Amino acid sequence: MKMKEKAKPFVKWAGGKTGLIPQITKYYPESLKTGKIDKYIEPFVGGGAILIDVLQKYEVKEAYAYDTNRDLVNAYNVIKTDVDELIKKLKKLENEYIPLDTENRKKYYYELRNEYNASEIKVGKLSTQRASEFIFLNKTCFNGLYRVNQNGDFNVPIGKYKNPTICDEENLKELSKLLKNVEIICGDYKDTIDLVDNNTFVYFDPPYRPLSITSGFTSYTKDDFDDKDQKQLADYYRALNNKEAKLMLSNSNPKNVNKEDTFFDDIYAGFNINELQANRMINSKGTERGKISELLILNY
Repeated sequence: MKMKEKAKPFVKWAGGKTGLIPQITKYYPESLKTGKIDKYIEPFVGGGAILIDVLQKYEVKEAYAYDTNRDLVNAYNVIKTDVDELIKKLKKLENEYIPLDTENRKKYYYELRNEYNASEIKVGKLSTQRASEFIFLNKTCFNGLYRVNQNGDFNVPIGKYKNPTICDEENLKELSKLLKNVEIICGDYKDTIDLVDNNTFVYFDPPYRPLSITSGFTSYTKDDFDDKDQKQLADYYRALNNKEAKLMLSNSNPKNVNKEDTFFDDIYAGFNINELQANRMINSKGTERGKISELLILNY
């Protein structure tokens, strides 16, 4: 086991797991802790808190991170391969933005957001410029929230941070070193099927099932993740279970709002369903960010 823990996620991400790491770590498979697991896969990497935690604590020979968000994957790969140029661009944005007054910050933010939405990352091509804009928007928008509309346009308004850290140079360099041997791929979770064997640990952190209609938040990409998708994911989980991989999956607990809702009990029947206590991170009312229960589903 490695003890160095320096790097942290480079973006804020709805449902990010940084605050849950002390709880989730307790559920890591023993075979990971004893070095018998040699492959780690995250099919919905998002902010990557668990990926980063695993890579910093344990030796794995192979690691794979997947996500359907093209801009997120671009940013990861730019950090991995061209971190110095990314830092240069982020410092420029930071130096231009921070000294501005409120009105000029708004002008700067919305102009950059328009520019970001007017372009698109090409499949198979890396863009340091695009990655710097993606990180800038994440660090300066409302609640650090990444959300797109049905057209795929980033539509979060400006946040009210007085002095946001837009360029965290030290963390980006640590992440770059950590990601050197990680394959970061823009793709669907089902694309991982051929990588999984009995020496693999897979952590699923899919878009959560909404606790209510108003709390629904799945638009990290323009395609939402509904109950049909959740059931297909459960079928995939069972397919990987048949490969004897170690599996862990996070999701919301519908019993927070309806004690009779057995959706996850039903689709993950036969697996170990555990409860964690989490802070509700996305709510416009600060008084409604209390503790809620989340699920951690294991096949071991």
